[in-house]
Amino acid sequence: MSIYNPLPILKGLWTTIKSVVEKPVTLQYPEQKRVMPQRFKGRHHLRRYDNGLEKCIGCALCAAACPADAIFVEASENTDEVRYSPGERYASTYEINMMRCIYCGYCEDACPTEAIQLGHDYEMAYTEKRNSIYTREILLDPPPEGQESTPRKVEPGVFNRSIPVMKDAE
Repeated sequence: MSIYNPLPILKGLWTTIKSVVEKPVTLQYPEQKRVMPQRFKGRHHLRRYDNGLEKCIGCALCAAACPADAIFVEASENTDEVRYSPGERYASTYEINMMRCIYCGYCEDACPTEAIQLGHDYEMAYTEKRNSIYTREILLDPPPEGQESTPRKVEPGVFNRSIPVMKDAE
């Protein structure tokens, strides 16, 4: 003969009653947007130096580190007449297939110049597959206020280091 134990049923009813009186956590999106945690990994950005030059030197370490094979990088040579980055090369083609990306952040960790960073933007929607491939032009941040965009014409020999001297290093 089994003995009936009402305790589990009462615990379940108590949980239900508590949830009825709690305040809902629904946001009225898109008018109200959720504040994302500091460590949230969202849309990718290609960063620039303070002088407006691109940080990406086209080394493709981010593409090698990507477990989903979502990044394609093709490098070209900088010249003294036309300069995109302070290094010898720059990424002439930089594409990320956002449908393949798993937002792991390995590309961010692999980059020696901290050119690629995952931001806090999470509003990425597309109706066609071709719009899910973010190109260099889409990913590249605008130049800082008062700086010209790349490519830039410079005097020969001005950039003789692969990584420029930073203000903090002085």
